[in-house]
Amino acid sequence: MKPVVTFGEIMLRLAPPGFERFLQSPQFVATFGGGEANVAVSVAGFGWPAAYVTVLPNNPIGDAVIYQLRGFGVDTSRILRKTGRLGVYYVEPGANQRASKVVYDRANSCIALAKPGDFDWDQVFDGAGWFHVTGITPAISQSAAELALESAAKARAKGLTVSCDLNYRKNLWKWGKTAPEVMRELVRFVDVGIANEEDVQEALGIKADVDVHAGKLDTAQYEQLTAKVMNEYPNIRTMAITLRESKSASHNGWAACLNNGKEFLVSRRYEITHIVDRVGGGDAFAGGLIYGLQALPSHAEALEFAVAASCLKHSIPGDFNRFSVDEVKGLMKGGGSGRVQR
Repeated sequence: MKPVVTFGEIMLRLAPPGFERFLQSPQFVATFGGGEANVAVSVAGFGWPAAYVTVLPNNPIGDAVIYQLRGFGVDTSRILRKTGRLGVYYVEPGANQRASKVVYDRANSCIALAKPGDFDWDQVFDGAGWFHVTGITPAISQSAAELALESAAKARAKGLTVSCDLNYRKNLWKWGKTAPEVMRELVRFVDVGIANEEDVQEALGIKADVDVHAGKLDTAQYEQLTAKVMNEYPNIRTMAITLRESKSASHNGWAACLNNGKEFLVSRRYEITHIVDRVGGGDAFAGGLIYGLQALPSHAEALEFAVAASCLKHSIPGDFNRFSVDEVKGLMKGGGSGRVQR
């Protein structure tokens, strides 16, 4: 098995306890998280070798990040250490009709200041088979965008399968260029695209006749949307879109679809009630899909695995998915009653 390499920013995550509002109690629960790190943790947890690439401060907080990632079985040997700061993000989990809220404090972080040439990509990709990047890193700063483009181009040139979760973050695109100006270039190096319907529209500028805020989604529109993306970017062999029906912060319908150029697949739909934490749910889907496309016999099974993995992630706090292949497959087989496992 050739390792999956992911690249991006990991941050200190500060969240109030339970479902409290920011500083309702004078404390935060401190963990780590970030889209590409979350994917690496998922992939490693499924038993597939995964390596994470980033720039971390050369201080005890950076040490703690590496210690935790190693605990999940993620290869951290490719991480670059520099003087600087770790980005921080604050998350207030939503409940019922109160939406979740995220506040970023990541300006001038180590990865935001990183630039092309900082990494020896030949060494980073040595022996690897897959590379995963997202639309978050290019949104952080101009130099981070240039570095993300460099990484994807190098991975593509070396013959790795390149996946990209478009991950549009409107609160980050502040440094000059718009998301489509950057992401349209990045996506030309991509084999496997991952997104939700808003990501496609905002990151690529491809309009779709779908309402991202609707409580119920019309899946018939998504075959046309995935076809539009693949027609415009013929390098993309597989396009997956998650389908979230947001009834409230605590209650979502959850499914996904996938177009591989030969067939259009729609997964089983899950009714997720009493959501504990939806942050990282999309990354759990991406990690499940990356694993499934390599380890499972069909795209249909890979899609179902990714959706089930993401569904389970909604049940635990924190960014990281903490479920095994057997647990995910148990849900795929019809589990989910919540009965005690003895």
